[in-house]
Amino acid sequence: MKQFLFSVFFLPVLLFSQAPANYYEGVSGLNGYELKTKLHDIISNKTITWHYGDLPSFYALTDVDHFYDYDASNTTYLLDIYSNNPTGTTAYHYTKDNLISSAGAEGLGYNREHMMPQSSFNSNYPMYSDLFFVIPTDARINQLRSNYPYGIAGTTNYYTFTNGSKINKNATPNSGYTGRVYEPHPEFRGDIARSLLYYVVRYEGKLSSFNFYNGTSPANDTSPLDGSEEKAYEEWFLAMLLQWHNSDPVSTREIERNNRVYTIQKNRNPFVDHPEWVNSIWNQNPVVVVPEAPKNLSSSQTSAYFVNLNWSPSTDSTILGYKIYQNGIPVGYAKSTNFIADHLTPSTLYQFAVKAYYKDYTESAESNLLSIHTLDQDVYSKDLMITKYLEGSGDNKAIEIINKTGHAVDLNKYRLSIQFYNNTYNNYYFPAPYELEGIVENNQSFVILNPYSNFSCITNEQARFVSAAPQMTFNGSNYIELRYVSTTIDAIGIRGQNNFEMLGDVSLYRSSAVVEPTSTFNLSEWQSYPVDYCDNIGVLSAAEISADKKDQIFLYPNPVLGTKLFVKGTQLEMIQRATIRDFTGKQLLNIKAPFKNGNVLEVGKLLPGVYILQLDHLSLKFIKN
Repeated sequence: MKQFLFSVFFLPVLLFSQAPANYYEGVSGLNGYELKTKLHDIISNKTITWHYGDLPSFYALTDVDHFYDYDASNTTYLLDIYSNNPTGTTAYHYTKDNLISSAGAEGLGYNREHMMPQSSFNSNYPMYSDLFFVIPTDARINQLRSNYPYGIAGTTNYYTFTNGSKINKNATPNSGYTGRVYEPHPEFRGDIARSLLYYVVRYEGKLSSFNFYNGTSPANDTSPLDGSEEKAYEEWFLAMLLQWHNSDPVSTREIERNNRVYTIQKNRNPFVDHPEWVNSIWNQNPVVVVPEAPKNLSSSQTSAYFVNLNWSPSTDSTILGYKIYQNGIPVGYAKSTNFIADHLTPSTLYQFAVKAYYKDYTESAESNLLSIHTLDQDVYSKDLMITKYLEGSGDNKAIEIINKTGHAVDLNKYRLSIQFYNNTYNNYYFPAPYELEGIVENNQSFVILNPYSNFSCITNEQARFVSAAPQMTFNGSNYIELRYVSTTIDAIGIRGQNNFEMLGDVSLYRSSAVVEPTSTFNLSEWQSYPVDYCDNIGVLSAAEISADKKDQIFLYPNPVLGTKLFVKGTQLEMIQRATIRDFTGKQLLNIKAPFKNGNVLEVGKLLPGVYILQLDHLSLKFIKN
């Protein structure tokens, strides 16, 4: 099946030599970090995350050398930018089948090299298998490079390789870092720079959670990341990348690789398509003033688990963003004048403040200090919840997650994790998790789908996340959990045991009566359906009533002219709870089993306005005149 997919991917490569029409729609007129964020949104949307083990087969499509050591009798050599000698004879060659784990000398085989060391992101997916910066390189050079940054070689040499690349003591100007660096061949320095600039655009929103310099020992700091989401790199490293980018223009080889990776991952490196964007983003004039402090910090909605913070917009258009502080500790960033502080504890006092910052990260003074006491309880779910688990035949694997928290949720701190059994050591273990990303709005669900699946009800194009990472290769025996950072939010199966009897060859749909996630799996919360059953996946429904498709639920009259709101739909008696709230989230009506004896709700006490009627997991808007 995979070989079929590979051949399909290969065919379109020669049909275009640049980005498809409208791929970069919306970037016109943007520059600076605003352009960077827009490019992030574009290249992060609807990508496919492949398994690390898939990469060698993909290299036969993305990295075959047509440019330097082309041999008509052997068209399977991989282009290794660590060992290829563009100005002379390359000492050795590899095919995709020469993958090895380690080597005591050059020329024995290749590794999958993370140009940004995987230690910076803890080996988590989707970073772990991103073809744009995970490339085939000589195993020995890869090992010796270790997690040293790229840089300019000084006079102290440790290793010189067959193509002239080397590992030396750092001589990159103004770095403060005195450790070792890997200096690549000049022919490939622009390639490396554009790959690393892609990396900090693609993973904007996660960069501040990656491992970066902590301020204690710059001389030994091997990570070039600076902890910011916008600038991303330390000044010395960024200056070097820009110099490499400008002195080594985009090559035909990069264009071909960009096109071929696009057919596989469904995203592109924007700096290969538009090299001019590098300088548009990172060459900016310095700021010489301190920004004005935000004013009028307040809360438009207070819940048991979250607070919706708002403040007045600044008159200074050069402000880049805002840093939010909770009890004196920074908890997030915002580009607008709104921020959701979530994962709060009910009935607890919190203090919030906001600072504005410029593009050089000069911060303002604090806003006014806002004290908020969270509610004891409310109508919202405390966190995201897994609602469907499909363990189908072959590669048919899918998981649905729903947001009923009452607010939009930033997914960048959520991880999907899986437990495997190691037969050799007779123990259970967790591989590095798969990180989610982006925003999911309130009352929305999304699906994570294995790209090799063949369900009748959902395709790769329809799923929010498409991933062949280990977390989406479950076979029914595995325990799976949804985490917020390292805290378990929701779980499928029992940790530390074989779960096939419960989870193998089955589709599980969570009962609509369950409104909160739980870290302890309880099979009684789920309805079981046959293997490959996938009705209504990714679609909100009023209740999980039966395997048959449910009729739509209607409200009438709408607007309500009198005191009665009628609800029309089949099997209304199965709905567990009806809640009415206003647009601030305040609960005005809460009824258990609301349609046990009829289909009408009394709304005569409501003032004229717009309201939300929540029927289990379905939310409907109505107007009261």
